[in-house]
Amino acid sequence: MSHYRYCPRCAKELVERTDPHHEGGRVRLACPDPEAHYVHWDNPLPVVAAIVEYDGRVLLARNAAWPEGRFALITGFLENGETPEEGIAREVFEETSLVVQSAELVGVYEFIRKNELIIAYHVKASGTITLSPELLEYRLVEPANLRPWRAGTGHAVAEWMRRRGLPYEYVDRPGQ
Repeated sequence: MSHYRYCPRCAKELVERTDPHHEGGRVRLACPDPEAHYVHWDNPLPVVAAIVEYDGRVLLARNAAWPEGRFALITGFLENGETPEEGIAREVFEETSLVVQSAELVGVYEFIRKNELIIAYHVKASGTITLSPELLEYRLVEPANLRPWRAGTGHAVAEWMRRRGLPYEYVDRPGQ
């Protein structure tokens, strides 16, 4: 379950609650005070991801927190008040300084391990690549040389390749 322990309204310690008639019978953390009526839903967070096409190749980047050799798609959390299309354009610009010219939905994918829902796009982008401080390096990969990984955004890469008639083979982790 979640790391939340106290009600944000009254500061009482949250308790596990199951209501077979509501909330699908799921166990949820909730305030014991029925007047406060706070329930921590622990819903997945929406994340946008981009298969960034730049000069006919796909841009993969390495996050500063990742080991050497691990590259993946540009991703980020969707912000309040923005559409997924606006969010992916913002993330691509923030992380690479590239401007998104077009965005096409590839699909929506679960990433249960991180409690995220990934909304993946194929974007065509232009400009000069300048990485944000959270990214250390990037690679430009020919689409036929991409190797999708068996989690989250890797499934979006596989679907994008499949739609283009490109053969693909899964690898164990991003960037292999």
